[in-house]
Amino acid sequence: MSLDATDATPADAPALPGTLPDELRAELIAFRRDVHMHPELGNCEFRTTAAIKARLEQAGLEPRVLPSGTGLICDIGPRGSFSPELPLLALRADIDGLPIPDTKTVDYRSTIADRAHACGHDVHTTVVLGAGLVLAELAREGRLARPVRLLFQPAEEVLPGGAADAIEAGVLDGVGRILALHCDPKVEVGRIGLRVGPITSACDRLEISLNGPGGHTARPHLTTDLVTATAKVITEVPALLARRVDARSGLAVTWGRVESGHACNVIPQHAELSATVRCLDLPAWREAPDLVHAAVDEIATLHRAKSEINYIRGVPPVVNEASSAELLRDAMIARRGAHAVEDTEQSLGGEDFSWYLERVPGAMARLGVRTVGDTTRRDLHAGDFDVDEGAIAVGVELFTAAVLLDRNA
Repeated sequence: MSLDATDATPADAPALPGTLPDELRAELIAFRRDVHMHPELGNCEFRTTAAIKARLEQAGLEPRVLPSGTGLICDIGPRGSFSPELPLLALRADIDGLPIPDTKTVDYRSTIADRAHACGHDVHTTVVLGAGLVLAELAREGRLARPVRLLFQPAEEVLPGGAADAIEAGVLDGVGRILALHCDPKVEVGRIGLRVGPITSACDRLEISLNGPGGHTARPHLTTDLVTATAKVITEVPALLARRVDARSGLAVTWGRVESGHACNVIPQHAELSATVRCLDLPAWREAPDLVHAAVDEIATLHRAKSEINYIRGVPPVVNEASSAELLRDAMIARRGAHAVEDTEQSLGGEDFSWYLERVPGAMARLGVRTVGDTTRRDLHAGDFDVDEGAIAVGVELFTAAVLLDRNA
C-alpha cells in the first residue's frame, strides 16, 4: 500500500504548523495495525482503551477513561485555556470492531476469530490519537490557541450507539463544536467528501414475532398459514410504507433474518423476522415507529396472524452544521488544495455521531482510503475491507488544521 502518495502539500497552501513528522507517521501506522489485529466489540474495548491511554500518558497528557471502563477523553490546551469563555473543540473517534471474520491476506490480519475492523474504526482511532500527539506538542511550544478534547468512543456499532452513554457521562461538557471523519472506500486517498446537512441516514432495528395455530399442510384452511403470512409481511409492509410517507424521505425496511418451521408438511406456529428501518430525514424518522407498527399489524391481521413488534430506536441522521463543514473544507484546502475536497452524497448508513450533533454544532467528513488508481471495489462491513494507510496522515493533518483555523478560538 502507498504510504506517501498523497503527502505533497499544494504550493499555494498557507504555512500551517501541525503536519505529521515521519517518525510519528511510521508509529501511527504500526499502532493502527496493532489495533486492527486485535478488534474488540462494543463495550468490550479494554485492550484498545489501554493502548490509547498508555500512548497519551507517554506524551505527558492526562486521559480519563469513561465510567463504562472503555473509551476515554483527553483534554489538550494552553495553560489557563479551559474556561466557559473558550469552549473545547472535540475530535471524536469510534474504537469498536465488528463481529465478522477478517478475510484479507495481510500481515496485520485480525488475530481474533470472527472479529474484524471492517468499518475503519482502527483508522479513526489512530487519526485522533495522532492529532492529539501533534496538538500536544504545539501546546508545549505555545502555538495552540484553543483547548481541544480528544474523544475515543466505544460501541458505535451497538444500537442506539455508545455516543448516548458517552454524552450521559459528560463528554460534551464544555464542548462548543465537535468534528469526526469516517473512512470511505469510494474516495481516493488524499481527498475528503463533504456536504452540509444530512450526510448519513437514520437507522433503527425491527424485530417481529408472528404467531398462530399451526397444523398439517394438507389443511391450511384450518390453521393460520404462518409461512404465507410471514411472506406477506416481508413483501407488503415495505410496499405499504412507501405509500404512507413522502417518497423523498427514503423510508425503507430491509429484512436481514427470517426463521419459521422445521418440517415440509407442518405449518408452524411461530415465525421471527428482523430488519433495519432507514430513512433520510428527521420528520420521517420520528414517525417511523407508529407507521411500521400499523403496517405490520394490518398485514398480519389480514392473514389471521398475531404480531408482536419490538421497534428498537437506533440513531437519527448525521446532519452537518454549515460552519463546521466549512471549517473542515477550509482545513483540507489549507493542507492539500481545493481539488482535495469533493461533494458527497447522503448515504443510507447509520452513525451514532448524530447524537452529538443533537447537542452541539459539528460535522463529519468522509476520509478517502482508496489507493489512487486502484479499481478494486471494497465496501464497509465486508471481511476484505482495508485502507491505504496514507489516509492516516491526511486525517491527522486535516484535524490539526481545523483546530488551528477554528475562529471560535
